[in-house]
Order: sequence, then structure tokens, then C-alpha cells
Amino acid sequence: MAQPAPSRALARFRILDLTRVRAGPTCVRQFADFGADVIKIESPPGVDPNEGMGGPRDGPDMQNLHRNKRSLTLNLKLPEAREVFERLVKSADVLVENYRPDVKARLGFDYETLARINPGIVLASISGFGQDGPYRDRPGFDQIAQGMSGLMSVTGEPGRGPMRTGAAIADLAAGLIAALGIMTALLERETSGKGQWVQSSLLQAGITLLDFQAARYLMKGEVAPRVGNDHPTSMPTSAYATADGYLNVAVSGEGMWQRLCKAIEREDLRTRPEFKSNLDRATHRAELNAELRQTLAARKSAEWVEVLNRAGVPCGPIYSVDQVFADPQVTHLQAAVGVEHPRLGKLRVLNQAARLSRTPAAVLSATPDPGQHTDEVLAELGYSVAEISALRAKGVV
Repeated sequence: MAQPAPSRALARFRILDLTRVRAGPTCVRQFADFGADVIKIESPPGVDPNEGMGGPRDGPDMQNLHRNKRSLTLNLKLPEAREVFERLVKSADVLVENYRPDVKARLGFDYETLARINPGIVLASISGFGQDGPYRDRPGFDQIAQGMSGLMSVTGEPGRGPMRTGAAIADLAAGLIAALGIMTALLERETSGKGQWVQSSLLQAGITLLDFQAARYLMKGEVAPRVGNDHPTSMPTSAYATADGYLNVAVSGEGMWQRLCKAIEREDLRTRPEFKSNLDRATHRAELNAELRQTLAARKSAEWVEVLNRAGVPCGPIYSVDQVFADPQVTHLQAAVGVEHPRLGKLRVLNQAARLSRTPAAVLSATPDPGQHTDEVLAELGYSVAEISALRAKGVV
């Protein structure tokens, strides 16, 4: 298969990446996949006490999050690194970081300092709880944010304890929200010529994902309970056991309800008063689910998928992860993409989900080794071979 062409969509931008773990790298990956020059700034080995956060360099997480980047090692704790850092900032459009809020000022990349060096730079800061307020200095973690945002309170089975989701959705959402904020700031800069400070947090990202459940409370004072796989307000929408697995069925509106009853040959359900309206079906969800489970258990998932799709009723199997990537539509969408790693060989990683018709994303290079591009980047900044050697001798890079 031919090597994909580099994306030119964001090729004019340089992004300085001081992120780690997940939320920050998720943000930066959006730019790297669309051709931005992303320079991952890392401490030289042995300097950072939290070295290794995010898992092993050759592990799935690091390889999935840090492709399409160049790596520069720079010990920001040393005064000699200041000149290098300032040259980088002068050359950059964006700096993304997800340290605790107090670290920026200590290491010299708070927004006021950066703006004095480069008034056009956009600083994006991703934190657990925000850049100010009573929880500003607390360490943030995805599961903590899931709990405090209310997401865990609406996830899980009735009568049982709260449940986290199976993926780090607060991290991911905080990263994507930050990327959207950066894009907005870059567009605004075309008019004003000035950069600005973009902020996102895991806590507010989780609240954003709460979405209509939050709206129910804010407008009507309704505190949503846990309802398991059921939809909170629109029934029947749930997961049902079939003869060979599980099936999601999602019914919204009276027309779809009537089509479901006809397709599964249970038109008797339409005449029962407890199922007459959507409100009735939501109120009597236990009785409705019992009837549907009995019927849907009689046939295999694939059979029901065929029957229900033909009737215009949304449905789908519930896959394990291996089944996801074997599905023909997932294959068609190229949700996984190959990349060559110099040690690990051919890898598959998640593809970029945003599809552009004329300047599509491309995954061109695997996650770099720490400092793999240090000499290359420093040369671009105007350092001579002798100067680079001197910086190495002092442990600056």
C-alpha cells in the first residue's frame, strides 16, 4: 500500500507540545494528524520524577497518542534552556500543556511570559479542575472527573452503585474541547493579530458530556437516576439478550414504536394501555423490557439486525473490541490505520476521526523516541553543531 501524502491542512502552524498522559496528547493529535509541525518537548532521561507517565514508550497508548510528531529533549529547570525555549516560542503558533496550574509560572510558560516573547502565540492549558478557583491545585484524573461531573451518578444499573465508563471520556473530551478552542483562537488571530489563553478542564468536560441529563436538572430540577442500559426518557431503548449475544434497540416516537411492534410480530403490545405513549412506556419500562426480552431472545442478533433495519428501527449488535475492528463498516471507514515503527515494525493505531475531502489527515510516522529530533530542531532555530554539542554537554538537551 502506498504511503499516504502528508496533510497540508495545518502545515503552516507550529505546535509546541508539553503534554503527557491523555487529555493533552489527545488535543495535540488533532493538529499533528492534519500536518502541523508538532514538536514534543520532553525532559532528558532521568530529569523528570514523573517520567513514564502514560505508559511505556513502545506501548499502545504512547504509540496511539504521539504519532506524527518530532521530539526535542530540553531541561526547562536549567537557566541555559531559557534561550532555547524562547527561540522555540518565537517560532511557534501554539503551546499546549496539561501540568498543574502552578507549574507554568515556575517553568516560564505562563501566558503573560509567552505573550511578551510572541504576542501571537496561543497557549492552551488543560487541567483537572480549571486554572483558578478552590480546586485549582488539586491533581486531576479522568475517573475523579467522571465522578464529580455527575457522569458516574447516571451510569450503572438501578439499585447498584455508580459506574465509570469503560473509556477515559473526560480526558478525551477535555482534549478535544481544547483543540476546538485553539482552532477558534487561531481563526480570531487572523483578525486581531493577537494570541490568547485557551483553557479546558476534565471537570467541565465531564459536565459538558452530561448534556441532556444536566439540562433536565438545570431547567426542571430533575435529578436523573441510574437506569442501566435503558434510555432515561425514551423507551424502548435498551440492550436485549438474543439467542447468541446482545442487541441494542433504539425506538423514539410513535411511528418507530409501531414499526418495532410489527417487525417483531408483537402488535399486541401496541394495544396495552401501559405502553400507549412514550411517557407510559418509560414509566412501565420494567414490564416493557420483560416482554421484549422474551421475544428477542428467540432469534440471533444478526437476524434481528436484518429484520429491524428493514423496518427502519435503529439497532445494532453489542461488540467486543475485536469484533468492532472486524465489522465491514468499520473496515470501510478505515478506523484503524497502519504506521511503520523502526523497532516495532508495522503497527495499527486509531485513525483520525474527522474526515476532510480535499486535505485529509494522514498518519505518517510513529511516536518518536525521546530527543530523536533534537539536533534537527535546534539547527532550524539557528544553533551550530558546536553550540548543540555544548548544550548536550551541560545537560540542557
